[in-house]
Amino acid sequence: MLTKRIIPCLDVFEGRVVKGVNFRNLEDIGDPVELARYYNDEGADELVFLDVGASYKSRNLMLDVVNAVSQVVFIPISVGGGIRTVEDIRSALLAGADKVSFCTAALERPELIREGAKIFGSQCIVLSVDARKEGERYVAYKYGGRERSDWDVIRWIRYAESLGCGEVLLNSIDRDGTKEGYDLELLKTVSESAGVPVIASGGAGRLHQIYEAFSEGKADAALVASIVHKKEFRIRDIKLYLKDKGINVRL
Repeated sequence: MLTKRIIPCLDVFEGRVVKGVNFRNLEDIGDPVELARYYNDEGADELVFLDVGASYKSRNLMLDVVNAVSQVVFIPISVGGGIRTVEDIRSALLAGADKVSFCTAALERPELIREGAKIFGSQCIVLSVDARKEGERYVAYKYGGRERSDWDVIRWIRYAESLGCGEVLLNSIDRDGTKEGYDLELLKTVSESAGVPVIASGGAGRLHQIYEAFSEGKADAALVASIVHKKEFRIRDIKLYLKDKGINVRL
């Protein structure tokens, strides 16, 4: 049985970690390097950093953050937000990232996935999908959930796989920051149709919801933010709970 991963997500704006609800109303959480060190020591399996500013200035700040974090942690780092070109991928990896993720850039120019995978390897390329339910289907959104694309989520992920993405970060816009639990319908549908690992994102508020992401949603990893940033639960608490429930995690 493959080990399931618990991955803290650090949204970074102007060099600080922030958190919002439904991608809005950002609240300052703290210093990214100190938080990264804390999660590394707590037993996190990976870290995800998302540049929620994604301007030229914020990209440079993010690279500084990644470089500083890579000096103090010993777990994989994924970086997303504002990565639009092969050079952006290269810069992130050179700064110390192990993986990069992109959402809007891939939707606007899918060939970026193929180019990145060919040069750096599929293991580096994470497709970030911001999904919103519309009627009976899910649609992929871009620009931080502000603009609708023409892609159905399942079709988009299958196409991105064919181009070489090695992992999917699946974000539920409707559940983001709500603590109402992951969108299990979305998660299960994607996990059962995708040929690459799927990371659940958006909605973690209780331990049983993280368990459900694995048991019902069939996810390979779960992203957590608010509940660990505000120390409602520690990473070890989460993992011990999952272990007791029969989920294979690294303690």
